[in-house]
Amino acid sequence: MDRAALDVALKHRIKCGGWCPAGRLDESGKIPDRYPLKELKKGGPEERTLRNVQGSEGTIVIYFHELSGGTAYTVGCCIEDRQPHRLIDAAKYSPEDAATLMISFVCDNEIDILNIAGPRESEWVGGYAYAFRAVDILVSRLRVRGRGRV
Repeated sequence: MDRAALDVALKHRIKCGGWCPAGRLDESGKIPDRYPLKELKKGGPEERTLRNVQGSEGTIVIYFHELSGGTAYTVGCCIEDRQPHRLIDAAKYSPEDAATLMISFVCDNEIDILNIAGPRESEWVGGYAYAFRAVDILVSRLRVRGRGRV
């Protein structure tokens, strides 16, 4: 999900960023340099997740049917840090409806720096496409409302 959100931000030329594990490694290998991520000096996915939660004003977690692994860990970080978060089960909402839920969350919590998280593509085939569509709609609708930064 984070990769989809970054791709949408780059598409719309929106300032984006966040943290990545030491070595810029993910399950596919090295994270391409086009993603403006800060590399942890040491630490893996858990440290990256915690830093991304703490570095934002709210987190949207997109998942399919049930929370598990790193996605569940993200929710735990939000709860522990008492940070606003919104869970979106893609099994229940179309990307268009998910975007509507995300807009409400962003506006209700006055969020300028948004963290978007969810399972890896290997854990949810089709998750990238769903998240890209939902976040793309989110950005387009927020721009119409006059909120240029997500």
